[in-house]
Amino acid sequence: MARKNRNRIIENLEIIDIADEGKSVAKQDNMVIFIDRAIPGDIVDVRITKKKKNYMEGLPVRFHQYSPERKEPFCEHFGLCGGCKWQPLEYSKQLAYKQKQVVDALTRLAKVEFPECKPILPSAKTTHYRNKLEFTCTNWRWLTTEEIEKAENESIERRGVGFHIPGQYDKVLNIHTCHLQADPTNQIRNLIRDFAIQHDWSFYNVKKFEGFLRNIIVRTATTGDLMVIVQFGEEQKEEINKLLDYLKEQIPQISSLMYVINTKKNDTFHDLEVQLHSGKPYITEEMEGLQFRVGPKSFYQTNSEQAYELYKVARDFAGLTGNETVYDLYTGTGTIAQFVARSAKKVIGVEYVPTAIEDAKKNAQLNQIENTEFFAGDMKDILTEEFITTHGQPDVIITDPPRAGMHPNVVETIIKTQAPRIVYVSCNPATQARDIALLKEHYQVKAVQPVDMFPHTAHVENVILLEKK
Repeated sequence: MARKNRNRIIENLEIIDIADEGKSVAKQDNMVIFIDRAIPGDIVDVRITKKKKNYMEGLPVRFHQYSPERKEPFCEHFGLCGGCKWQPLEYSKQLAYKQKQVVDALTRLAKVEFPECKPILPSAKTTHYRNKLEFTCTNWRWLTTEEIEKAENESIERRGVGFHIPGQYDKVLNIHTCHLQADPTNQIRNLIRDFAIQHDWSFYNVKKFEGFLRNIIVRTATTGDLMVIVQFGEEQKEEINKLLDYLKEQIPQISSLMYVINTKKNDTFHDLEVQLHSGKPYITEEMEGLQFRVGPKSFYQTNSEQAYELYKVARDFAGLTGNETVYDLYTGTGTIAQFVARSAKKVIGVEYVPTAIEDAKKNAQLNQIENTEFFAGDMKDILTEEFITTHGQPDVIITDPPRAGMHPNVVETIIKTQAPRIVYVSCNPATQARDIALLKEHYQVKAVQPVDMFPHTAHVENVILLEKK
């Protein structure tokens, strides 16, 4: 984009709506402008940062009028941190926009008839609702404007632990207090950072791929279990033990303390050994008397308490009587499969990740559930006519795909099964609507239930019941 367009200021724009991904919307001369850090009702001057044929993107540089819907953000890191972008919106307004997102997707993208959308289920907790957080360690943290001014007169510690600045892989904001996960998470992160700085350890440099302290993951459970995983970029056994012994002494409620030596050029550790320092190699989550062991590499819905509400909706939509064969596609660690198993004759779970399937089998044994079977592999390769002949025609299909939705081959196979009911759980209403458009000649939408799993963000889960025409 030409420099003059990149620096262009458009004055007195009124924010009129919120788009699917949470950006605010304004219009000028029929051109749509997507804007960060503003909410409907604001009147702002906007600096254009991107210009395309059909839309522009920008950032507010001056507020002429604040929206009556605006409230004061509760987090000191708001505006720099990439999370909780909807803090200025009252929670009731957040819910309304999320419900609108679901309805718009079904109307504009799926273009199907559907009954009135059920009111979105709010999250009981709007802060401290996440059971997993991951923090990045950096040797060159992001400085605020105030710190830059201060740095002119004195040196500033550049090592830090926190979250990436949105869109910048090498820029990390040092976090003092995060409201996403209940304490002692803040205490854990700050203790590790302070201990490492006191001992003059190196923090990871993402450009040079070097440094000792690299990454911290904290996982919690409603049972009170607490897991901490620390990633190190170098194997210094004595120093690692020093830190972990200190952490266990300071936070004795840690029930699973683990570490990873990661010398790769990315933070993923699914292909690396996770070593247990103290406690158990898992934490245990509970739901309706069922127990789910969550290991360091396990997937579990990030909002545990709201996941229960989501799964109840899925089970209700399935309409099980105890005589049904249920296929649970994208089963993960088998949570939904086991949640509905007591109401079904048989549940077949299919998942791409082999370690997740191993977790699913272990959890089924733990819960003494004998009417589930789990299979690992690519959904479009496993879900064949031969597979269905072997394991039985499904009476109900529950599908909970990733954000990208279902592969077209999977949709085709689902249609061929002629299952009477499909329960489609989605974390992305746009791809859900796309898939429903592929199903609409054979299935009709009978119920729509949005569920808010992530307050103060644009993300919304949605459950749709489809029945064979």
